[in-house]
Amino acid sequence: MRFTPRFSITNATAAAITEIERARGFLEAATLSDEWVASMQSRAFLLEAHHTTHIEGTRLTVDEAANLLAGRLVLGADPDDVRELLNYRDAFEYVSAYLDHGGPITERLILEIHERLVEGVRGGSAAPGEYRLVQNYVVNSASGETIYTPPPPNEVPSHMRELVAWLNRPGDIHPVIVSGIAQFQLVHIHPFLDGNGRASRLLSTLCLYRAGYDFKRLFSISEYYDRDRMAFYQALQDVRRSNMDMTGWVEFFTRGLATQLVEVKERGELAIRQDVLSRRHQLSERQALALGHVLEHGKLSIGDFQELCPETHRRTLQRDLKILVDEGLLFRRGSTNQVEYFPVQGVA
Repeated sequence: MRFTPRFSITNATAAAITEIERARGFLEAATLSDEWVASMQSRAFLLEAHHTTHIEGTRLTVDEAANLLAGRLVLGADPDDVRELLNYRDAFEYVSAYLDHGGPITERLILEIHERLVEGVRGGSAAPGEYRLVQNYVVNSASGETIYTPPPPNEVPSHMRELVAWLNRPGDIHPVIVSGIAQFQLVHIHPFLDGNGRASRLLSTLCLYRAGYDFKRLFSISEYYDRDRMAFYQALQDVRRSNMDMTGWVEFFTRGLATQLVEVKERGELAIRQDVLSRRHQLSERQALALGHVLEHGKLSIGDFQELCPETHRRTLQRDLKILVDEGLLFRRGSTNQVEYFPVQGVA
């Protein structure tokens, strides 16, 4: 039986797709510095690696995740949490390399993604890279109540074949919607003993990238899910309550991606504004950094500036801020020990 997802395009979904296409157009046309793009790509990867594992129960902070990904030791971190984070990097790098070859999405690819995600985690009990051979359940962690019973194990291979065939079949469904459906259907089949959520979100990302919707790899969809996990779980469960009508999930997914990309677009516009002003006023790297912080956050204190430039003397930073004031870019407000700097009207 062929997999044929059932859904409708609501006004909210159509509006979200429009926002997504606007953001895509902006990122393709905008002149963004290589340094800014590289920095934001690194930040987006960090957030995705952190949040996609945090959703599944890891307890690392974003800062701890950043240190671990940079190869630094984090004292007291749960070894399994560390392994899950580093496994995500391995799986993401595998997906990136696979995309370079332009091959189709295959079951072998999905199995390889899963193997890399769960290898060596929690005693290796997740059967890395293998479909489950036993019945599993989705359970409410607070109440212990079973909220979803996936298909029996003997049906998993056929469901996966149908999903992969659908993903490789030419169609007229928007690629963003295809990506969202792929995510839902994999987690619905729940083909693995563990790691289904992480695998489904990475499959979704793969679908986007493969269709030319990588958005310069500047976004993190899992960050959106992790902000309100109950809404995320509810959107998944509502499909089952709606007799497998995916309309609500498609709306939730596209709204989430649109929200993340609008934020990326706004940061890009600020980066362009910062670059233009920095060139016009011949600002130093530190001064441009201070200006960028003010444009993004609306204000800057000397303490904030010290955090941005921890190796620079306080008096040097104060002179930088005075130059920004003299150039008519910032104005200061507050008493001596509580001075804050704000953008002059017309700068932000």
